Amino acid sequence: MSRTKDTPLMDVIGKFTAPGVPARGEDEREIDAPVWKIGTEATPESYPGKGLSQHSMLYIGEDCNRMFLVHEGKIIWTFDSGKGYEYDDIWMKKNGNIVFSRMYWAGEVTPDKKLVWKFDIGENEEVHTMQPLDEDRVLMVINAVPPRAVIVNTKTNEVTYEHEVPYDSERVKDVHGQFRRFRMTKDNTFLAPYLSLNKVVEYDMDFNVIWEYQIGKPWAAVRLLNGNTLITSESDRATREVNRNGEVVWEICLDELPAKYRLGGSQSCVRLKNGNTILCSMGAKGTTPQLVEVTPQKEVVWVLNDWRELGPATAVQILDDPGDPEVPGECER
Repeated sequence: MSRTKDTPLMDVIGKFTAPGVPARGEDEREIDAPVWKIGTEATPESYPGKGLSQHSMLYIGEDCNRMFLVHEGKIIWTFDSGKGYEYDDIWMKKNGNIVFSRMYWAGEVTPDKKLVWKFDIGENEEVHTMQPLDEDRVLMVINAVPPRAVIVNTKTNEVTYEHEVPYDSERVKDVHGQFRRFRMTKDNTFLAPYLSLNKVVEYDMDFNVIWEYQIGKPWAAVRLLNGNTLITSESDRATREVNRNGEVVWEICLDELPAKYRLGGSQSCVRLKNGNTILCSMGAKGTTPQLVEVTPQKEVVWVLNDWRELGPATAVQILDDPGDPEVPGECER
């Protein structure tokens, strides 16, 4: 895709390969050795799509604490954030800085590999959500007792909004299973996928219930531009689009994919502006593909199965797809 005002992130990719960007930055830390198969080949040419050349993208996955920037079929930049768990959410901003969650902390790194913001959380707490709201503010959800939604100014580290998130802590005592991909919508409402309580709830900013949908182990929920909600279900091994009435208007189950392209599980997803959907998976430790792109008719048009270059795919940000990442609701991920 050619660069236009609609794809602002394509215009900052050059920052990552500019003179002075170190091969390894002072703020990088050693990561754990990979647990997936080593030495496998790149995506076979017979697979649909163009392999690593299909999209420019920012790419992360659990069990691999290296973030990858892929452009024109190559990994042009990486950042190692240290040992431990786990990447779940990541966004490149229009200035090229990248904000991310790392389970026990969150951060912001520049293209020249400087960690310019770090947010530590308390004991027995976790953070799996990261969403930019504008140039300086980000939304996070702290899994805790009780869990809480926070908005932080990354320039000042000031918490500008904080509110408890309703939660049945008697039913689920483990904070790890509370939330993954919590999102603010363009209408300043929150979409809360309750991973262990098997529901997605939309709240206003005072946490009054607006809408609710029951679904098994929702890992992520995205409010689409058409007003529907796209949900990935770990237990159902499915990605489902539902309308305001709770009616299913589109769904793909992993078992519908051709066997050799079938993902090992469902985590996050991306709805592209052309209507296609990219499904993300940890890839069963190197035994199944990481990404699959399907059309609305469920035709597979791209499969990424590259354990030589990349690790698991918990989440991707497609940089060549239109949308402003600092405007909630513009990017359907």
